[in-house]
Amino acid sequence: MCLDAALTEPYHWRRSAVLGTSAGCGGSCPTFFCLRWSRRINVSSSLQAVVQKELDAIGYDLVDVRIGGPRSRPVVDVRIDRRDGEKVQVGDCERASRAIEARFDTEPGLIDGRYVLEVSSPGLERPLKALKDWQRFVGRRATVKSARFAAVGGHVEVEIVGVAGDGDTATVTLRDLKGTEHELAVADIEQARLAVHWNT
Repeated sequence: MCLDAALTEPYHWRRSAVLGTSAGCGGSCPTFFCLRWSRRINVSSSLQAVVQKELDAIGYDLVDVRIGGPRSRPVVDVRIDRRDGEKVQVGDCERASRAIEARFDTEPGLIDGRYVLEVSSPGLERPLKALKDWQRFVGRRATVKSARFAAVGGHVEVEIVGVAGDGDTATVTLRDLKGTEHELAVADIEQARLAVHWNT
């Protein structure tokens, strides 16, 4: 059991399947598990586009998609978010899982043979990837990795102050713990997640 996983990934839906059939399914709330990756491979643009399209059709945002696990039975890990700002519930994960699996079963070459589909909420330490993520969480604190912060180890905790521009020219203004503001191109941010602080 992994308490950190339970705190950061509160809801999930897991389906084990062979293409064309469902071997079984189950859900739990909250989630008390850690997925130990034996390998991780790059997700193809076609797979990501398919997952995004299916989620768009039922009103969810794709936060992240990864593939790991053994080659004999890969694990497709999909993180989703609701567009109304409400928390993702296990029913949301189930609905998204069924839509994605149905597309996998009818799209040859996306996933071969047996696989496990994990659909979960993005967790409290939500990744920030798309421009709309930065716009949504203005005023929140985040941990950001960028070459701009190489002098302090590359990772800095900041407050998201504002977002400007669009597309490839979009920038974010970030305020560090010393009060210094930094303007970075979104494209120059290697990794970012919402920061969570627990009261002790």
